[in-house]
Order: sequence, then C-alpha cells, then structure tokens
Amino acid sequence: MCCDDRKMASHIVGYPRMGPKRELKFALESFWDGKSSAEDLQKVAADLRSAIWKQMSEAGIKYIPSNTFSYYDQVLDTTAMLGAVPARYNWNGGKIGLDVYFSMARGNAAVPAMEMTKWFDTNYHYIVPELAPETKFSYASHKAVCEFKEAKAVSIFFQLSFKILNYLSPMQLGVETVPVIVGPVSYLLLSKPSKGVEKSFSLLSLLPKILPVYKESISELKAAGATWIQFDEPMLVMDLESHKLQAFTEAYAELESTLSGLNVLVETYFADIPAEAFKTLTGLKGVTAYGFDLVRGTKTLDLIKGGFPHGKYLFAGVVDGRNIWANDLAASLSTLQELEGIVGKDKLVVSTSSSLLHTAVDLVNEPKLDKEIKSWLAFAAQKVVEVNALAKALAGQKDEAFFSSNAAAQASRKSSPRVTNEAVQKAAAALKGSDHRRATNVSARLDAQQRKLNLPVLPTTTIGSFPQTIELRRVRREYKAKKISEEVYVNAIKEEISKVVKLQEELDIDVLVHGEPERNDMVEYFGEQLSGFAFTANGWVQSYGSRCVKPPIIYGDVSRPKAMTVFWSSMAQSMTARTMKGMLTGPVTILNWSFVRNDQPRFETCYQIALAMKDEVEDLEKAGINVIQIDEAALREGLPLRKSEHAFYLEWAVHSFRITNVGVQDTTQIHTHMCYSHFNDIIHSIIDMDADVITIENSRSDEKLLSVFREGVKYGAGIGPGVYDIHSPRIPSAEEIADRINKMLAVLESNILWVNPDCGLKTRKYSEVKPALKNMVAAAKLLRTQLASAK
Repeated sequence: MCCDDRKMASHIVGYPRMGPKRELKFALESFWDGKSSAEDLQKVAADLRSAIWKQMSEAGIKYIPSNTFSYYDQVLDTTAMLGAVPARYNWNGGKIGLDVYFSMARGNAAVPAMEMTKWFDTNYHYIVPELAPETKFSYASHKAVCEFKEAKAVSIFFQLSFKILNYLSPMQLGVETVPVIVGPVSYLLLSKPSKGVEKSFSLLSLLPKILPVYKESISELKAAGATWIQFDEPMLVMDLESHKLQAFTEAYAELESTLSGLNVLVETYFADIPAEAFKTLTGLKGVTAYGFDLVRGTKTLDLIKGGFPHGKYLFAGVVDGRNIWANDLAASLSTLQELEGIVGKDKLVVSTSSSLLHTAVDLVNEPKLDKEIKSWLAFAAQKVVEVNALAKALAGQKDEAFFSSNAAAQASRKSSPRVTNEAVQKAAAALKGSDHRRATNVSARLDAQQRKLNLPVLPTTTIGSFPQTIELRRVRREYKAKKISEEVYVNAIKEEISKVVKLQEELDIDVLVHGEPERNDMVEYFGEQLSGFAFTANGWVQSYGSRCVKPPIIYGDVSRPKAMTVFWSSMAQSMTARTMKGMLTGPVTILNWSFVRNDQPRFETCYQIALAMKDEVEDLEKAGINVIQIDEAALREGLPLRKSEHAFYLEWAVHSFRITNVGVQDTTQIHTHMCYSHFNDIIHSIIDMDADVITIENSRSDEKLLSVFREGVKYGAGIGPGVYDIHSPRIPSAEEIADRINKMLAVLESNILWVNPDCGLKTRKYSEVKPALKNMVAAAKLLRTQLASAK
C-alpha cells in the first residue's frame, strides 16, 4: 500500500525497466522479429512491473512509482497519451496500438522513425516529439491509469506484527502507487517543431491544447483512487528565460482545479535548480511537494535553507540515481537531519536523486565481482534499501548494523591501495602545462594524407562495427568461459574479419574497417584491458529501446598495461591493399559511458584515460595503420546542463582528445565520430578538437547539423555527416542517399566531404546492411560522375 502510514517517508523517482537479466530486451526483440505475440510481450512486461512493485513494497518504500515502465521511452509514452502522432504514420485516431507506437520509435518499411536524442546529460535516449501549430491532441493512451490499476491488483503478503504474534497475513493487499507523468511544460520544451514549420513557431503556444488531455488523465487517475501524482519537470534545472518559467506558472494554475484532492509532487533532477526556477516551482498552484536532486544539485540546499514554503513536502534526493557507489549513509543522514529542522519532521521524504533507470539493476546478480569492490557498490535494488534505511533512521529506527557496515565499506574504499597509482597521478598532473596541438594545421595535414592514401572525391567508409551475429556472440561467450582455446577463438575472429573485409571490397568501399568482431562493447572492450576498471556480469543499463549497455566501473587510477587493438588491426590490414582504419574509443566517451569514481574530479580521470589511449594510437601508427578513428560519441552528452559550466567542461574534454593523437605524423589521418546529440551549439569546440576527419550523426535529426554550415561556420577538416539512419531497419534507396549528399554539397566543399552511415552497424542484420551500403556506394559514385562532368 502506498501512503501506508506504517511505512517511513521514502520515495523512488523511477526504476529500471529492462529487468535483472534484460528480460524486456529479449521479449521486445522476439516480438519485433515476429517470433512471439503481443500477448507474450505484454506478459513479460506485466511480470516485470509486478516484481518491481512487490520489491519496493516489501523494502518498506511508502511512495512507489507507477507508469515509469515503458516499452521504449517515457517521452514517447507521453506523445501516445496526447495522441501527437506525426501524420506519416497514418494513425486514424482511437487507441494507439503497439504497431503505431513502435513505428514512431523505430520507423517501418515505408517511413522513418522519429528523431532520437540524449536525455539531458545521460546515456539514455528519448524519442523527440514532432509538433506543429495544427497538431491535434486527444487522450489516446490510458497507460498511466492502466498501470495504476494493475498495481492495485498485485498480490502482496504483508508481515503483521503484534506483541505476541509475528506472522504473514493471508490478506492480499494491492500496491497503491504514485503515477508518474512527464510534466506538460517539460514535454513541450523537449519537443521540436515538425519539418516545414516556421522557425518562429513557439512550442509553448501548444500548452492550452495539451492541458485538456492532461486533465482527462488526471481525472481518470483520481476516479481510479490515486491520492498522489508525480509530474517530472526536469527542464526546471536548465537555464530558462522568464517566458518559459511563466509557462510553468500558467500550466499548473490551469490544472489546479483538476488536481484538487490530490497530493501533487513536481520532481526535478540532474542538476541544481536555478534560484528563479526554485521561486517559480515553489509558487506553483495546486502543488503539494517538490523533488530535488541533492547529489548533483548541492547548491539547491542553500535555496531550501534560504526559504522553503510552509506546509509543503520536500522529497530530498540524497541517494544517487546516476551512479553505482554505495551511499555515505552517515553524511546523508546528517543532511536529512538538517533539512528536517527546516521543513518539519512530517514533511520530509527520503528519495533518490533521479530515476534509477540510469543505474544497474541488482548486485545479487554479480556473484563473480571482486568482494572488496562489491562492498563499495549499490545498484538499483540496493539503493531502494538505502532509501528505506535512511527514512527509518530519520524516524528514530536506525539499523546500527547496516550503518556500521556501510561506514566500514566507505573507509575501505578511501584507504585501498588498489585505488591509487602514483606514477599515473604524476603523469596526469604534468599535462596541465600544454594544450597538446599537432604542429601542422589541418589543411596541410590533409594534403599530406591525400598524397599517401590517394582516395577518390567523396570517399566512402563505415563507422566501425559490422553486425554481431548469434554465432559471433557465442564464440566470444565460450572463449570468456574458457570453453574454447585461444587458438580456436583467434581463428574464428580472423575468419569473421576476413568476411567483413571481403564484403567491403566487393561493395567497393574506400576506407575499410575490421568490423570489431572481438568487441562486446565500445567502452567495455577497452576498460577490460585498462587498469583501474572493474566489470559486471549483469550491470546492464538501458540506452534506447531494447539496446542496453554494460558500463564499466572506474574505481581507481587508469593506465594501459599493454597494446589493446594492434593485433587485430594489423591482421585486418594484412588482408587488403586498401586503407584499414584502426578503431579506438576516445577518453571522454570512455569516461561518460562508465560509472566513474566520485572521489576525484572527472577531468583528472579523463586525463588518465587520454594518456593510456595516446600510447595505443602511437602503437597503431608504428604498426602501419595510417587512418585511426578515435570515437568521441559521448562528448556532447557530458556537457553540463548549466551554460555557466560549459566552457570548463569543453576545455578539458577537447584537450583530452587532443592528448591522444598529438604525437602522430602529419600523414596519419585521425578520424573521430559523434552520434545522437545536438552539436550546433558546440561546433567551435568540435573544430578545436583538430581531428582530420569527423563523421557525425545527421540523417535522423532532419539534417539539423547542416544548418550550422548554412549559417556560415567555416569547417576546413574532412567531414562525413551520416547519409542514412542505422537505428532503423529501413533500407534507403541510392536516390534518397544521393539527395542527402547533394544537400551536403550545397554547404560543404566536395574535397572535404565523406560518405558514411550515421553510426556503427553492430545492431543491424546483414540482410539490411548489404543493400544499404550498396546503395550508399552507388550514390557516392553517381555524385562523383556528376561532379566530374560539371568540372
């Protein structure tokens, strides 16, 4: 039962959806492949939801969230609730089914998917709503209400305590949850104008059109018996102009009468809330409670101390929803006790700093993890327990043994010799005296590289990975489990590389890749070979849709004991006379896609990784690899949410990239790759990275990237804006790709333009990859012919 007074004041913002062993991922992919029915998928989903609600209830959580589960993405769920389906999906009204829902998320044979982009500064991606002045809204998905009712029907056996008896009651009590909905203003601010809409169009002008649908949903939740509702309004932590803040005031004033009789929590997360936004938030009509991230938003504490509205609830996010380190319970309790003195004992609720979606699910599934390191960690299931332990301690029921064990783990982490490497610290400290730029400018380097590589105009390449087949994954798994010998494993990988090289030669691609068959993940692969990293068996985190990543844990100083990729890249180059790219992941991406130690500044860890990757770049060059790609897919997503912090981050992030390749010759071509982010606001930092060639996501975001060049930004290095979206199974025609290249040629010189897909091909099938790449090469050749005849 939610809001059960026997439970301490504890709250979870949201919880991972995929399941402890990625059950939802496999159910989704089976459904998409036509191997299972919608009913099979819905059964897996219902079982996962039920298990989560039971787990939280049994852990003693009072405010348990519902509607944080999603088949793909919570913003897409809100789009479905509002019936805001773009016209190209041919939805004719009524209830939105899985076919329309997944077409919006993934595209289909006829039309492309909606844009996908990073969720604030996380590695999660959301589906961007496409809105126009003429968009019609209707209450088309009742998911929030359905899940609230579903939780109420979940059977829970409660432990009843009496003075003499202590037994399990046969009463089956449902879980009354707090339905969670993306707030109306954040929803609009996270949207984009549909294609062809005037630039002057204000998304917030749609507020009066969407609020009636919110009212319908709220009314239905009230009728179903909801007593609390949570609106996620994370946009409040951003730098917002006054008219945007005013939209929050207007929206909640309009909703006030509908919300009457409900307790309303407005939840914020991921950063400090600015003073003006705090003022706006705490003045909203009809709102009972405010949720703050007090892990990444430590300055918010000062605002609360400076004045918190009397009689309102404070949901204090002291347990980190973004990392996997065990909470320092003593420090958190001290913060909570201070807050209790400000807001009152009965108005303080212990919470997570954000949804636990961004952390791994359960340490129970990590039997092989080093015991000492394991004692320093808390995954989502453990964080639920931490939240409850803090709430109980605050209420005078402190579990001394639990707190004592936590204090011992904190002390062990501080003093462990495996955390510190003095030589690494010294080398990283010495970096601060230089900005590490290559001696020659990029145009001179490109000339030297062209003389050596002799590439055609509009050279074609791919981003790195090729499809990872079931057989390939089996070979890696068996080698890891020591079921096959190293010789058998090397031969299997060699055979796969040979197949990928031959395919690229047949397709007539100019700069080849080895396909990365030996790699499980672009970050984990390197982390496994660097010191200072630990790995999990089941520490999966959702990236988008069914795609999960298993971030490494950086617990100590980072160094490279030996070469990591030279063996495979050299082998691949020996199989072809064409240029073979060496493939590395850059230091900023390794940092941003890992669970990073929180006992030193992030830039110090990044510099350590940069030095390790510098050694690898130089070893690849010595081995005769003339083109080396250093992926920085996650550089943009690490950008702090507040503009005042951008310059410092970009300075050390870009510097870290330059450190990796400062020592190579002019004739060695350095590529980098970036994907799924808004780049236009950091284009000058991207230029400052001083890479020879950058390949960059472009097709799924309606070619927004090209607009920066239309607006006059001069770019002299090589550039390959993606010509097709690899996250969709759709195969673009040669004509469609040629049309995209022509749009690029309108703003970029032909001598710097590369032709490539948006991203790596590992998640696609060969039946999709072969025709798509064939069409890509055909389009490039067609344009070469046209350019030659034009000359």
